Amino acid sequence: MKNLIQSLLLFFLFISFTASSSIDENEKFLSFLEKEWQWELAQNPVYATAMGVKGFETQWPDNSLKGIKLREAHIQDSFVELKKFDPNSLNKTNQLNLRLYTQLTQTALSISEYNRYLFPFNHRGGVQLAHEAVESLPLNTAEDYRFWIERLKNLDKRIERTISVARLGLEKNYKAPRVLMERVYRQIKIQSKQNIEDNPFYKVFKELPSTIPLEEQKALRKDARKTIKEEIIPSYKLLEDFFKTEYLPQTRLTVGLYDTPKGKELYEQLAKSFTTTNLTPKEIHNIGLGEVARIRGEMEEVIKEVKFEGTFKEFLVFLREDKRFYYDTAEELFEGYLAVSKRIDPELVALFGKLPRTPYGLRPIPMESAPDTTTAYYMPPAPGGLRPGYYYVNLYKPETRPKFEMEVLSVHEAVPGHHLQISLAMEKEDMPMFRRVSPYTAFVEGWGLYSESLGYELGLYTDPYSKFGQLTYDMWRAVRLVSTQACIILSGRDSKL
Repeated sequence: MKNLIQSLLLFFLFISFTASSSIDENEKFLSFLEKEWQWELAQNPVYATAMGVKGFETQWPDNSLKGIKLREAHIQDSFVELKKFDPNSLNKTNQLNLRLYTQLTQTALSISEYNRYLFPFNHRGGVQLAHEAVESLPLNTAEDYRFWIERLKNLDKRIERTISVARLGLEKNYKAPRVLMERVYRQIKIQSKQNIEDNPFYKVFKELPSTIPLEEQKALRKDARKTIKEEIIPSYKLLEDFFKTEYLPQTRLTVGLYDTPKGKELYEQLAKSFTTTNLTPKEIHNIGLGEVARIRGEMEEVIKEVKFEGTFKEFLVFLREDKRFYYDTAEELFEGYLAVSKRIDPELVALFGKLPRTPYGLRPIPMESAPDTTTAYYMPPAPGGLRPGYYYVNLYKPETRPKFEMEVLSVHEAVPGHHLQISLAMEKEDMPMFRRVSPYTAFVEGWGLYSESLGYELGLYTDPYSKFGQLTYDMWRAVRLVSTQACIILSGRDSKL
């Protein structure tokens, strides 16, 4: 009996120790993830402010070469730390978290080998569009606006560092396509104009919240004008001169990544990263060819349905030229998007048992970037209801934006597409933040594409032209699978791809 009791005591002690160790290991791992998240916020201070985190209100990301190298070193150290966690000592949820975070870290390390930071300019974002950061920031009080002004006073350092990195890129033959950099140059010139009232950075100060006393509003506008005149415009003039005399003349006429150092290898790595598969670019290309053929067949059926007499090409010309398919003004186009969204929202309960608590709003894409960006995009919300999500629509040249594309765009970008999926993920407070912010393009865009197919169940695409619009976006994606690989196959000689 004595031996039995001793054996039982030892058994229970072992079980207790094992359970305690397992709990400690899970807590240790979650603590590691939280520490990494806080580091991510510190590296992206504008994003941190947008997420409601205090303490970063006057900062920009450190885009100096030193800052970039420190980030790469940190990711390497994090990968080493991740290897120390034994999956068997974690519960099933954290085993999944470990696999996911390890994959993200490993991907970041793999891509960092290709020095993408040496391409510091992007026509859809970057230092030349820094004023658009305010779209995601909380601007409710006088203090919020003062923080924004202080952040603007630090913008000169970011511009100087961008120029320094760009010069290094040129030295190492990292040269961007001219067809894209000409758009960046146009955006820079908008920022360096001398008329302060028309400067993009002043736009946010024109209509301040009525809760801010009038005298304080005057003081904020005065400080903003002074900052723009003495610091913003001179800094962008410096960037404009650099871009015109040094950077733009050295851009390349080709468009494919093949024409950059290790470009083909980078392209293959990006294909793996974005698809989360081991498909080769050639295999993706072939999938695209198959999809183009399938979608073309469905388009031909719609053309028959509307009894159009003519070729496929003639039908596309008809869609581009018939004015009934377009609004005359940007205001009418915006109201059209608003009407589509209002039709979709009440239908969601028929398809989904759980909807996000977070609302979304509709906004026009800022005019400075509208000519150079996509038809629409989505900006995720901040956690805790601090800011709704926003569905941005492009109102530039409304006469070129067909009505029959509005339904498919709305279900993809807003609901049941990006807003529904991303907001529900953000609201899952039992998950670590790296998963709540939806970092997987394949899943996020895959859900958006799936949502387009739900339009039929939501009572959309009843008009054959709207159905053709849905197929148009299917075709757009399929053609991209073909054309991106063609840039490699054809050595990127045709910039029209």
